[in-house]
Amino acid sequence: MKLSLALAVLSAVVSVNGHGYLTIPSSRTRLGSESKLDTCPECTILEPVSAWPNLTAAPVGRSGPCGYNARVSIDYNYPATNWGNTPVVSYTAGSTVDVQWCVDNNGDHGGMFSYRICQNQTLVDKFLTPGYIPTEAEKQQAENCFEAGTLPCTDVTGQTCGYNPDCTAGQACWRNDWFTCNAFQADSRRACQGVDGNTLGSCYTTIAGGYTVTKKIKIPNFNSAHTLLSFRWNSFQTGQVYLSCADIAITGGSGGTPPASSSSKTSTAAATTLQTSTKASSSSISTTSTTSAAAATTTPATCTPATTVAVTFKELAATTYGQTIKVVGSIAQLGSWTTSAATALSASQYTAASPLWAQTISLPAGTTFQYKFIKVAADGSVAWESDPNRSYTVPSGCDTAVTIGTTSWR
Repeated sequence: MKLSLALAVLSAVVSVNGHGYLTIPSSRTRLGSESKLDTCPECTILEPVSAWPNLTAAPVGRSGPCGYNARVSIDYNYPATNWGNTPVVSYTAGSTVDVQWCVDNNGDHGGMFSYRICQNQTLVDKFLTPGYIPTEAEKQQAENCFEAGTLPCTDVTGQTCGYNPDCTAGQACWRNDWFTCNAFQADSRRACQGVDGNTLGSCYTTIAGGYTVTKKIKIPNFNSAHTLLSFRWNSFQTGQVYLSCADIAITGGSGGTPPASSSSKTSTAAATTLQTSTKASSSSISTTSTTSAAAATTTPATCTPATTVAVTFKELAATTYGQTIKVVGSIAQLGSWTTSAATALSASQYTAASPLWAQTISLPAGTTFQYKFIKVAADGSVAWESDPNRSYTVPSGCDTAVTIGTTSWR
């Protein structure tokens, strides 16, 4: 009996890991997965810590404001070949933009989350300098600065900013400047995955598929040619905190000064080499957000918004001789779900190691649609990939070409 109880407790401990990471703008963690170095982007965990009800009590240790993934031994707090060297997006000070993170289906333990920008450029530069590894003291100092630079939910007019239903008045978590997930034990639209009510698979995780969580933030009145947007999620049920960050630029503000260019950032610290031999992953991130990193950029005043956008679809799908991968969807340009009118993808980049099919289709800007990939045999028979449907919104702005993140056949 005691052994059975012990095993049950151990099983519960093993199964309670929460999992999530920043996807828009593209975080260093997302880029680590897309470059096939991080085999579990949702596993950048700070644990065990006191995550609730005081959301900021736990020291970040080696996780820092950008996260450390112990599963693959990647520290995202300094630049590497595939992330951290240049901004992935530029925002205008004072603008309101969409941001998004992904929560894993089997690791959603509710709680609250926030987006933060530290306006101490000298401190942030320590996390932007190639070859320099911030110390734990510097990581904590930066985390304190990011906490002070929390971008309140309440800064965005019309955005609903409630209090967490698993928190009560008087507790440290009783605040609506952070964003809140729904009740952990809710019968429907539960916890974080219920915030948007999106379908399973609307974002990429390696464990059980994910759900997107999209909110709006207001960019502060600050200038920086390269700084960081940090994301923090405190779990309600478990003693876990998730941290990740994205490299961004901010223009048009009256505060702050642009840092030195990356070429002038030097350090006497020994250069570090990221070991990649055991970190390969066959999957890349798929996100079916209603926005994209390109769409999140503020439209320059001098540009003419595009009316159509060249959207490139990419799918990794192993096929046999005579089979073709096609894309079919809910709009006329994708055949209106008629398989005979589906658009064929090209196998010009197909290899045994990377069975990539791709095709570019011109679509009206701002169009929201659903789609799926199908395998069509030489005899015309069709095999559909499994549910749910994928979805996408074509950016509205100056971009004339975008690529939907490479997905894998399911």
